[in-house]
Amino acid sequence: MRDQARTAAEAAPPCQAERILVIKLGALGDFVQAMGPAAAIRAHHERAEITLLTTAPFVELARAAPYFDRIWVDERPGLADPGALWRLRKRLREADFARVYDLQTARRTSWYFHLMGPGKRPLWSGIARGAALPHANPQRDRMHTLDRQAEQLRMAGIAAVPPPDLSWAKRDIARFGLRPRFALLVPGGAAHRPEKRWPAAHYGALAVHLAGRGLQPVILGGKGESDLAATIASACPEARDLTGETSLGEVVGLGAAAAFAIGNDTGPMHLIVAAGSPALVLYSAASDPALTQPRGQGVTVLRRNDLAALSVAEVEAALGLG
Repeated sequence: MRDQARTAAEAAPPCQAERILVIKLGALGDFVQAMGPAAAIRAHHERAEITLLTTAPFVELARAAPYFDRIWVDERPGLADPGALWRLRKRLREADFARVYDLQTARRTSWYFHLMGPGKRPLWSGIARGAALPHANPQRDRMHTLDRQAEQLRMAGIAAVPPPDLSWAKRDIARFGLRPRFALLVPGGAAHRPEKRWPAAHYGALAVHLAGRGLQPVILGGKGESDLAATIASACPEARDLTGETSLGEVVGLGAAAAFAIGNDTGPMHLIVAAGSPALVLYSAASDPALTQPRGQGVTVLRRNDLAALSVAEVEAALGLG
């Protein structure tokens, strides 16, 4: 009888792994800052099948991450597309998730909790009304993103959350043919928030100073920021314009190799800092570094209500280049 029981047990299919859903839609800086929590979730649910629900711009980065088994793209359907909403609901319900970690904690993602009803829902960590594992801190919106997410996970039973580490995302940068010593300039940011940008002409003057110190200025940004790069390059022909030419993994590779970086409050600075680069991040009154700044060794913040009032000399002094 014992041998028969053993044979039956060996023939039985293995137990299905626990299924976990992590939600993080964007933006880039927020996605980077969610990688520490993602590592903690993976460590806590070592044998689980973990799915990430994100948006299209972050699929490449997410697929490289060692934290997720599956990547789902959220098309963000609205009420005007009931068919897409039904398909999303069906997919969420049929996945049979045991837990959901909503790291976006937005109105939309909280609504997904209700979209998964009626009936039994997974244990939900977030701010959705009725969640079994709520982040029950009324001051959560006054916390830095990293502190807020760490507390959310502690309330869900995950005690240790490491800082973001993107070493797994690093891509080779040899194709750019850069000099051994270079500094990254990130002059852009959200097009609809020009008040978050230090003037491109100031970056140009800084680039001249860097080149005079034997550092190659390297300009990063999207294709839509090529005009900023042109302003900088016109002042400093030694500068290398890589706007629109880098993948997210290559930005990480550049951050890992750079002497340091200077940039505005924008997503690529989070990639660069998570890669280990010393950095100077420039803030205006439009955003609060106490809530959003990249954290890492050698990270400094300079803030002025109006960034146009921040002089090149002050930036050079903060970099120790005066």
